[in-house]
Amino acid sequence: MMPCDLGAAQARRLLSSKQLSVVELVKSCIARAESVNPAVNALVSYNFDSLISDARDAQRKIDQGDDLGVLHGLPICIKDMVDVAGLPTTYGSELYSGNVAQTDDPMVSQLRQVGGLIMGKTNNPEWSAGGNTRNSVYGVTANPFDLTRSAAGSSGGSAVAVACGMSPLATGSDTGGSLRSPAAYSGVVGFRPSPGVVPGSGRPMALLPLSTNGPMARTVEDAALMLAAMIRPDRADPWVSVVQERSHHRPELYANLPSYDISEAKVAFTHDFGFSLTEALIADSFYEKTKKFGHLFGRFESDHPDCQGADRAFSVLRAVLFSGKVRELAKSYPDKVGPNIQDNVKEGELYSALDVADAMHLQTQLYRRWQNFFGKYDFIVCPTTTISPRDWHELYPQEIDGKKTNSYYHWLSMAYASTLAGHPSITLPAGLDRNGLPFGLQVIGRRGEDLATLSFARELETVFSGIPEMAPPKPDIERLKNAKPLRLSEGFLGFA
Repeated sequence: MMPCDLGAAQARRLLSSKQLSVVELVKSCIARAESVNPAVNALVSYNFDSLISDARDAQRKIDQGDDLGVLHGLPICIKDMVDVAGLPTTYGSELYSGNVAQTDDPMVSQLRQVGGLIMGKTNNPEWSAGGNTRNSVYGVTANPFDLTRSAAGSSGGSAVAVACGMSPLATGSDTGGSLRSPAAYSGVVGFRPSPGVVPGSGRPMALLPLSTNGPMARTVEDAALMLAAMIRPDRADPWVSVVQERSHHRPELYANLPSYDISEAKVAFTHDFGFSLTEALIADSFYEKTKKFGHLFGRFESDHPDCQGADRAFSVLRAVLFSGKVRELAKSYPDKVGPNIQDNVKEGELYSALDVADAMHLQTQLYRRWQNFFGKYDFIVCPTTTISPRDWHELYPQEIDGKKTNSYYHWLSMAYASTLAGHPSITLPAGLDRNGLPFGLQVIGRRGEDLATLSFARELETVFSGIPEMAPPKPDIERLKNAKPLRLSEGFLGFA
């Protein structure tokens, strides 16, 4: 196994015991990126000379016996929505193609403080609006299992970078599945925490907690390790509970996940939450897989919370999120703003204050029904996405099994159901679907019980590793090394 293929926790143990050097690990990740990134276009900006210098400094601290942070010596990719000093932050927008960050975002500063090494920036759709990672600055990111297929979005670049061994860890963000959907499509783990676990000091509408940052990794243990480094007391985020300058959430618990007895778990399963347009292929794949592990739980029943009003609530509240700076850009520079942003802005202009009040009321009702539902169950398991990966030329699915979708984000409804309720949700790789492409299983826990959700997911991950049909799939690295550069593909750059 090449060093770049090691998981974060595994690499961390080898670094600490001096069986692996930081420089060796970093150079392996760089070599992998240089050899496969042309095929997938996941990593869009970087400074490898600076990275190697940082690796040498990190190794010196190990050699000197210094106290080491939880991510010491581990390369990390950062989604191109977050500032990294000295690297471009474009947001996938032509209007910011020349924007170079002068300082680190607080999240990046925190990752550096615990020893993380910044590998570079990863691709996302314009302003993270969309479930397909395409933009007119850097082009499209392809699925590493089939270069003609979508990597999903909006954290598609991060998911693909982790899957391909460019780094063991990456940041992502999630509003309606932007962490979870790309993780499902690339066969990695993506965790959306409860509001207030990971601070978002830069969120322009901080009191509307639909969006959050979170970790992406190859295993649950690795995602939890990174989450431990992302937790911090930050009063700039009104959802972060800070008492005596400490976060309510204890990072050390995530760095060493407790065990979970899944034989006692009460689990509900659903393929559509009663409202999602789920492709029959996905539903069939899901039920085939549940037969392989459902008997391990104390209770496993077909059931779901009442999600009445979810589509309406999410549509309106999402439009509110896009009614600030992005609206101004769409109005001032219509020829420089893509169709997803334009659609969001136009949709938002259709809504009144009464529509927003109604959406918030619907969300509140949904939230309370979810809390009642979780009085009976510990977890929900369901597919992460409603469809199998499609051609990346398709900006978004306009139909699912012949039924028309309502918007470019409607196909993400399996994910935004739990977004509205504010529950922690994790995507686990669960083998392949009937198309032979990665299948992601979503596990949803009780609101605020992120630690239990991760612990349960790790036990389930262990079960899957012993079932050949459920084991995490791996991209064919040699095939990617020999593939033609993605930038030569027709339609690579832009939206049409």
